[in-house]
Amino acid sequence: MVRQERALRTRRLILEAAATVFDEFGYEGATIGEVVSRAGVTRGAVYFHFASKRELAQGVVEEQFVQDGVPERSCKLQEFVDTGMTVAHLMPRNPLLSAGARLSLGQDASDDFGGGAIPGWIGRMEALLVAAGERGELLPHVVPADTAWLVTAAWTGVQIQSQKLCGRADLERRVSGLFQHLMPSVAVPGVLGSLQMGPDRGAQVVAEVAAARAAWEGGGGSSAKSRTGGEVVVNGAGAG
Repeated sequence: MVRQERALRTRRLILEAAATVFDEFGYEGATIGEVVSRAGVTRGAVYFHFASKRELAQGVVEEQFVQDGVPERSCKLQEFVDTGMTVAHLMPRNPLLSAGARLSLGQDASDDFGGGAIPGWIGRMEALLVAAGERGELLPHVVPADTAWLVTAAWTGVQIQSQKLCGRADLERRVSGLFQHLMPSVAVPGVLGSLQMGPDRGAQVVAEVAAARAAWEGGGGSSAKSRTGGEVVVNGAGAG
């Protein structure tokens, strides 16, 4: 058990180091040697967990979906907004998310990864919209698959433009504006009026999850429900 925990910690350390390398140099410019140097492990340790640079990059892309995520909400459209706003908050702070975006969108790697993290985010958002529809939160014309594709594409465009113009300094404000423009075409009026979509929403959700985790780890338990698997990264070093 101790050996298994040590292996998991080493794997995570390697992924975090790899994320900083891929985010800085891109896929083609990244080297296993640089990952070894930043992780402070042996080359053998890297190859024990990842057989190639491609497999290591794939691990970085997939890691953003296996951490603690946005808490479940009774209002699924709030959960939908929270997911987008939380990623906007974490993207400039979380190398795993930032590297995942670069690997998913970069010309040097996009063909190798089949869209990278993008299909995962589309699927995640579509599932939330389907659940919202079952609760009567969607306007009649909304098709979850189409809306998930369009919102994910719009979010990605906002992220790219924010990155190019100001290094993502205004990303939360811009994503907040995106949701405020789009959600009136998605949510029924009774739900729309209750949605929290401000620029600080992502930071609020991250703080909520952190408090719930601290309470659980402290032995006090937690009344907040958080899912794992298919959620945004909330803890650790840094979508697509």
